[in-house]
Amino acid sequence: MSGLHTWTGLLLGWVLYAMFLTGTVSFFKEELSQWMRPELSRLAQPLDPAVVAQRVADELAQIAPDATQWSIKLPEGRSNSVYAFWRLPGRQGPRGGFGEGHFDPVTGHRVAGRGTLGGDFFYRFHFQFYYMSPFWGRLLAGLAAISMLVAIVAGVITHKKIFTDFFTFRWGKGQRSWLDAHNALSVFGLPFHIMITYTGLVTLMALYMPWGERAAIKTPAERQQLAAELSAFIQPGKPSGEKAQLASIEAMVRKAQEHWGQAHVGRVNSANPGDAAARIAVTRGDAGRVSMSPDYLEFDGTSGKLLAVHDQVGAAAETRGVLYALHLGRFSDLETRWLYFIVSLMGTAMVGTGLVMWTVKRRAKLPDPERPYFGFRLVERLNIASIAGLSIAMTAFLWANRLLPLGMAERAFWEIHVFFIVWGLTLLYALLRPARAAWVEQLWAATALLALVPVLNAVTTLRPLWHSLAVGDWVFAGVDLMCCALALLHAVLAIRTARHGARRPAEAKAVRRHSNAVAASEAAQ
Repeated sequence: MSGLHTWTGLLLGWVLYAMFLTGTVSFFKEELSQWMRPELSRLAQPLDPAVVAQRVADELAQIAPDATQWSIKLPEGRSNSVYAFWRLPGRQGPRGGFGEGHFDPVTGHRVAGRGTLGGDFFYRFHFQFYYMSPFWGRLLAGLAAISMLVAIVAGVITHKKIFTDFFTFRWGKGQRSWLDAHNALSVFGLPFHIMITYTGLVTLMALYMPWGERAAIKTPAERQQLAAELSAFIQPGKPSGEKAQLASIEAMVRKAQEHWGQAHVGRVNSANPGDAAARIAVTRGDAGRVSMSPDYLEFDGTSGKLLAVHDQVGAAAETRGVLYALHLGRFSDLETRWLYFIVSLMGTAMVGTGLVMWTVKRRAKLPDPERPYFGFRLVERLNIASIAGLSIAMTAFLWANRLLPLGMAERAFWEIHVFFIVWGLTLLYALLRPARAAWVEQLWAATALLALVPVLNAVTTLRPLWHSLAVGDWVFAGVDLMCCALALLHAVLAIRTARHGARRPAEAKAVRRHSNAVAASEAAQ
């Protein structure tokens, strides 16, 4: 069990660390997206979802008149823009028949500000790593989640005194300190770590284990029923070929508001808009619902007549919906979201301390710590780039959002390119520099970049920290202050790493002398 815990945690540990950290940030992706679109003013008061839905639907009719399907995510208290995507027939559009964009809820027009994916980049990277195809990215994420689940179970079995050790922390004791930190972080958030790992697998269970579904569901009608159990997106049927204007979207949303309440409408989805066979689904929002199972009203798109109320699914689908919602945490209020963030950050630290502990435990036993074998050097350098380097790359993504020219072609993609280019450079730097120096220098680089984010924001926008605090704009102020807090954390890590590195040669010699003495004693006996 000890060996299983060590190697399952190590071999995909770098992937897990990136998944945990970007997933942790994703709990506040809406707020981060607001910060990355400073041209959009914050919504001082919530707008009527019915009016906003009609505005954006009218705009979509102009920019994508031939769309076979579109979906509008209405704004809530955490966002100040409307996200929409649409599918086009054939191979047109920006990505092979698929288009997306953000819209101003006040005017309904497409946002004319800087091109950016905002916090959605970290969310998508979290489970499909962006540059990989969605299939292989999600498959890798699933494999990493399975290894995490195995490592958790094996770790609990291995550490017999895990709960006793939780109350023990020996500061400044090298390997012992890393182990104590790893144990404390593991035990404190153990229920959360198990929940978030298992529910992450459940979200994509049909991708990882599709054979039961394929064996049980064979006809098109059965597949359509399955889709209705799992998703509120109405599958576009065969269009009639007869052009017809959509009925009032505002009136449909009003009926949904009568059903759930004004603040509980989440999306408006359309199948075959502009055709006589059009269908509209108005779905319930995620806030306050500890389930992601579909809950929507289906309307005839041309007459506006209510056709069906879909508010119940089978027990299996509801179980999946609850587990899915637990993983995403979208049901939560601000306090619960912060709890998710803090415990998930501890999970990130748990993975990071485990990776570092692998090298700390083995360095003292090396014949020549200054000239380790290739495998040790590889793990050590990957640790530097995966932990300190990822902090630098994520902060560089924020810097790119502020520094890239606003009119730059494919600007949103260049923000992402900057993230990966900087991350790759941190790995190259770790390979070229001595390990301890690379650790300290990259942690200090992350500290400087994070600490200067509020300064950069003040220089490049009209919403500096002091202005945000004065007007109560807590989204902008919160991002700036969190960057300062994370800068302080990285500074502490840099100082501790530098001090530990200064003591390490003497500790290693002492360990080797002790090992030699023990070996000589055993040989004499």
